[in-house]
Amino acid sequence: QVQLVESGGGLVQAGGSLRLSCAASGDTFSTYTIAWFRQAPGRDREFAAVNLRSGGGTVYADSVKGRFTISRDNAKNTMYLQMNSLKPEDTAVYYCAAGSITSWFTRAAAYKYWGQGTQVTVSS
Repeated sequence: QVQLVESGGGLVQAGGSLRLSCAASGDTFSTYTIAWFRQAPGRDREFAAVNLRSGGGTVYADSVKGRFTISRDNAKNTMYLQMNSLKPEDTAVYYCAAGSITSWFTRAAAYKYWGQGTQVTVSS
């Protein structure tokens, strides 16, 4: 079992930066693939970034590649999403997720554990 709690959302102007955090408790955090998804009003939850377990690397959605960076600190049981050069279309509720997976990692249904979400609003 893993419990996830996000923080760091807020309101920022276009071109600005935010860093989201997701604190994990429970099971061994380092053994999980971790990811960030986002959901804008009226749209499906979409994949943003993933950090694969066991040093499997990172993958980004094309829409955030080059602007967002996912990372983890296993000693602190925390994952991060550094978001730079934010655009109004990045406005969404951002969710962290964790799962014992190495495939289908861009699909929300593959993840067992989810945080409650944090709102990110980018003004133009």
